[in-house]
Amino acid sequence: MRRRTDVSSPRTSKSQSEDAAGREGSGTSFYLNRLLVDKEKNWVLRPWTVDSREGYASVLGYKLFYRIFGEPRNGTVLCLHGGPGATHDYILPLADLAQGGYRVVFYDQLGCGRSEVPKDPALLVVERYTEEVEEFRKVMKLGKVHLVGSSFGGQLAISYALQHQGGLKSMVTVGGYHNVKLMSDEMQRMKKELAPEVYRTLRKYEEAGDYENAEYLKAVTIFYRKHLCKLEEWPREVQYSLDHTNKLVYGTMNGPNEFTVIGNTRYWDASDRLGSINVPTLILCGKYDEVSPNVARDMHKRIPGSKFVVFQRSSHTPFWEERKEFMRVVLKFIGAQAD
Repeated sequence: MRRRTDVSSPRTSKSQSEDAAGREGSGTSFYLNRLLVDKEKNWVLRPWTVDSREGYASVLGYKLFYRIFGEPRNGTVLCLHGGPGATHDYILPLADLAQGGYRVVFYDQLGCGRSEVPKDPALLVVERYTEEVEEFRKVMKLGKVHLVGSSFGGQLAISYALQHQGGLKSMVTVGGYHNVKLMSDEMQRMKKELAPEVYRTLRKYEEAGDYENAEYLKAVTIFYRKHLCKLEEWPREVQYSLDHTNKLVYGTMNGPNEFTVIGNTRYWDASDRLGSINVPTLILCGKYDEVSPNVARDMHKRIPGSKFVVFQRSSHTPFWEERKEFMRVVLKFIGAQAD
């Protein structure tokens, strides 16, 4: 998930941390309390209740918050949120996969959400986050997982697959990317396709370096309504993750906003290494995704045997925008990867 320009930093979680690595907190119940209505097809995805458990795990010297749904009758799905610097909340619809007999595991990455915030910004690099995924998998004793990454989480999933394929049953990227420059170039192209007055406003304030100007933020919102989430009413979980994105993490790794990628990931490009990925891979995106389908298409061409699906009525959050169809596609794919 890419970040808005007007968000606040999350609170740290040091005081809430558990001492025991992987120790679970008391059971809670997470209620997906929305009716998602598709007016064209006239279906309603009704809310459901499933028991979840949450806690803190000690990973590479820091406490990370996690939340788990379901039991691993058919396997485990490990979900990676985006940002960089967002929270896991916006990808919570993936908990729907628990209905297919999967244990679905979420966690807030270092410096994100309820997880501990490091004092050293040198830790905020893709390589360290990649090793965090592997250590979290081991600490939580998850075994081989179906890894699902959204946006930056998709980049992280690719990085993980390049280093730790032995920990995977399969990989799913959702609006993910393998080449930051390609992603950024495509985003610039989509910017130019906005109404002329909106594009001029974006250019005006970007050239001035005034990323917090009210007129600029209004223009950014127009882009997001087209390419981040096309639902008329944004789910509260999406808004929460945007509002609680850690500015330090986002700024260090990405930059001041979506359109100005000057952070430490700006040169990250795994294009020439994708041919070495030999785990079953499903590449997903929305037709109107801010991480353009052209990025997903290029990834698909480079990963041997990968599958590629574009959700025709979605942007960057198809698990909200076409939730029922999204879950059908993902369950069919991971269900085909049985041992």
